[in-house]
Amino acid sequence: FFFFFVKLKEINMKLSLATLAFAAPAAAFAPTNSFGVRSALKMSTETSEEKAFAKLPASIKPGVVTGKALLDLLDNAKENGYAIPGVNIVGTNSINSCMEAAATYGGPIMVTFSKGGGQFIAGKSVNNDADQASIAGTIAGAKHVREVAALYGVPVVLHTDHCQKAWLPWIDGLLTASEEYFAIHGEPLFSSHMLDLSEEPLEENIAICKEYMEKFAKVNILLEFELGVTGGEEDGVDNTDVDSSRLYTQPEEVWYSYQQLNEVPNAMFTCAASFGNVHGVYAPGNVDLQPVILHNSQAFISEKLGGDEKLPMKFVFHGGSGSSVDDIRYAIEAGVVKMNIDTDTQWAFWDGIRAYEAKYHDYLQGQIGGPDGADKPNKKYYDPRMSLRAGEEAMAARLVQAAEDLNCVNVLN
Repeated sequence: FFFFFVKLKEINMKLSLATLAFAAPAAAFAPTNSFGVRSALKMSTETSEEKAFAKLPASIKPGVVTGKALLDLLDNAKENGYAIPGVNIVGTNSINSCMEAAATYGGPIMVTFSKGGGQFIAGKSVNNDADQASIAGTIAGAKHVREVAALYGVPVVLHTDHCQKAWLPWIDGLLTASEEYFAIHGEPLFSSHMLDLSEEPLEENIAICKEYMEKFAKVNILLEFELGVTGGEEDGVDNTDVDSSRLYTQPEEVWYSYQQLNEVPNAMFTCAASFGNVHGVYAPGNVDLQPVILHNSQAFISEKLGGDEKLPMKFVFHGGSGSSVDDIRYAIEAGVVKMNIDTDTQWAFWDGIRAYEAKYHDYLQGQIGGPDGADKPNKKYYDPRMSLRAGEEAMAARLVQAAEDLNCVNVLN
């Protein structure tokens, strides 16, 4: 009898639990008790749609942007008629100047590492025979950006600049770092890389780009490729004596590249099509920019695709230092989403240091003794952080001006 009683009690308990299990969902969906569920669903929807920036897609957050977020950012730039400053850096001072400027003008920034800049970050005394210093320094700089970018409250694109064919081992090293980072974090270390194979025949240029695009696509890295040649000289790339005809890309070349790269699944790319661009600053009349080439290329591709999309290609503008605002904005109208800046920001950084030295010259002639007295120490004036900070501030101010030219002011909120 005792055994029967215990089993009966167990059966009753199971029935009670089953009743509660079925009753709870029923009650949850009953009209009189549905407020909590509706509120939870609403909160879940609002959370998924929560935006960090009022004027940008929800995928874009403060800090380094990659993959879909990067693509959304560039599409937003193209659709809203602004371009992102892409700034060459050489260390943490110039990196921080970029992000400080972006926080001031209220827009994104592209921090750009060159092969030489990476080597400088690692240390010029380090052996670089196999690009080991360039690789290590660029990765170190990228990790610095990763650590501090979100503190500035702006989207930051981690990019590398011109890589010609002989320098591909540098990109290979950076790609390995991104693949390792991707395995841990689900995104690449770098947002994008530029391959500048414009010295090679078009077919070879795009074939190599396509090979790398297949590698990049697996870890959501965007490719920037160059057609034609950017004149002048910058960081080891010297095209000062190039035939002027190579400074102007043809629409057929852009269309060929667009077709080939779009064959790669998950491909993301931008095109640095030359339209008379020259690195550096030159006297008026020495550079003949023809942004109409970009407009013609967009029209050519659009027609090939059926005409629905008017700006199918995302263009970038190299050799932008010293360009007129009219040329810059006409290029933006043709789908330019980023403009490189180096020469002007180099000068601005130096000019800030020069002005600091001029202002405090009499305090900078010795460790002790100056305008305040023969026995007064001058440490607070020759502390390297003082002059470097002056350089940072001057560079940041120049970038705010650049952002204004690029319509990139107050594009976040």
